[in-house]
Amino acid sequence: MSLDLALSIARSGLSHINRQLAQSAANVANAATPGYTRKEVQAEANVAGGLSSGVRSQEATRAVDTALVTQMNAARAATGAAEVRTRLLEGVEVAHGAAGQSIGDLTAALGDAFVALRASPSDALLQTRAVDAADGLAARYNTVSAAIQSARQDAQDGMAADVDRLNGALRQVSALTDQILPMRAQGRSTTELEDQRDAAIATISSIMEVRAVAQPDGGVTLISAGGLNLPLRSATGPFFIDHATTGPEAFHGPGGSLPGVMLGSTNVTAQLGRGTLAAYADLRDRELPLAQAELDISAANLASRFDAQGLTLFSSAAGTVPDPSTPYATGGWIGFAGSIGVNALVRAEPGQLRDGSHAVADGAGGASGFTPNPPDGPANFTTLLDRVLNRTFGPEVAPGTAQPGFAISGLGPDGTLSSRLRAARTLGDQAAQVVSTQTSLRAAAEAEGKSSGDLLNSLETRFAARSGVDMDKELAAMVTLQTAYSANARILSVVQSMYDNLLQAVR
Repeated sequence: MSLDLALSIARSGLSHINRQLAQSAANVANAATPGYTRKEVQAEANVAGGLSSGVRSQEATRAVDTALVTQMNAARAATGAAEVRTRLLEGVEVAHGAAGQSIGDLTAALGDAFVALRASPSDALLQTRAVDAADGLAARYNTVSAAIQSARQDAQDGMAADVDRLNGALRQVSALTDQILPMRAQGRSTTELEDQRDAAIATISSIMEVRAVAQPDGGVTLISAGGLNLPLRSATGPFFIDHATTGPEAFHGPGGSLPGVMLGSTNVTAQLGRGTLAAYADLRDRELPLAQAELDISAANLASRFDAQGLTLFSSAAGTVPDPSTPYATGGWIGFAGSIGVNALVRAEPGQLRDGSHAVADGAGGASGFTPNPPDGPANFTTLLDRVLNRTFGPEVAPGTAQPGFAISGLGPDGTLSSRLRAARTLGDQAAQVVSTQTSLRAAAEAEGKSSGDLLNSLETRFAARSGVDMDKELAAMVTLQTAYSANARILSVVQSMYDNLLQAVR
């Protein structure tokens, strides 16, 4: 080996070590930078004529486990969806009230008020207390219904906000890819830009879970869990959703007034996969409309079962009592829980709780016949009170005739939903089920969020260990590089000394 070749090899070694030291310094400096991944500078041998002529530094590469990144993106989608559900369902849970204040508890309290009135039917104070108990129960239905509709509007608004965020992140991915492609073609390092692109893809994945497929030229293809190939070269959008106002009768679908998520001219609401956008859509189109329907059914049967026995205790603001035997979607009583109240005539004349408000024909709706207590009737009239206690609150509309069942299918404003509740016969049982089911949804979402959040934290810890900057390893690497630098510098010194000796010998 000639001295010139030895000098060239040592010089290339020093140059490569300088690159590695600079990269290690950059790694240490960015150790706390969010989204930064550890970079490595590898070397390849320069070979000429079968002889090594030194080393050449390659462009810096990222130490990234793509499979782990895909798992983290899936966990982000699940965690984001659970957080959305927890936040929106919390308001519904709070609206159901604390112990003793739910519609189940207040239904029982109304029954107790009628029991007390049965012992002294003409007591005006007990009559007023029973009306107040009915008023409290109706108010709780109103409160829960309002909370459901508020959460549903929040879901609609959340979808619009998520679409804006999704489009912004897609444009960011597109802009970064436009910078990466020419640099990759020129053989230049794009690691910093790829870190930024991964951060944008992570944002997308929390909204809509995607899998990033790297392309040889430095590009990337994003495929959603719902099977959508997300466009990255769209001048506008590419996603779009109209703003809208929700309501008990509003729904998304053929003939509905609620907009879908559009990808170009295609409605992709059913293909959102997982993430916050899909969670908002599910709450708006299925979860909350079903909760409203279950609440409406409970309220409608409450009003109807009182009315069937001869007492119109509950009605809408217009004074009407719904017929829960009619189809929910077309019966005209969607949202009844939001308008139910104590009938104005009963509020004005609490004595109707003893005497009744109207006559009932024998067999009408399954109930036995009833004639109200006349104005000059007995003060201790208990016929209506017995009918209410035994029939309205009981499992039979008349002796030997079961109460009609609570609707469990054909629910929702479009009639496509089915109830989660088990078959019930009494008002108290149905109300208790509504409360327990709807108040457990938030807890279930919270538990799901904790589980997916713990998984995400575990994956992020693994990612940090594999792809993040480990200060101890970087410092150890610097010591190794320092030793290598000293060795190459020693070679240069030796070659220089040999040149000096050679020149002196020539002289």
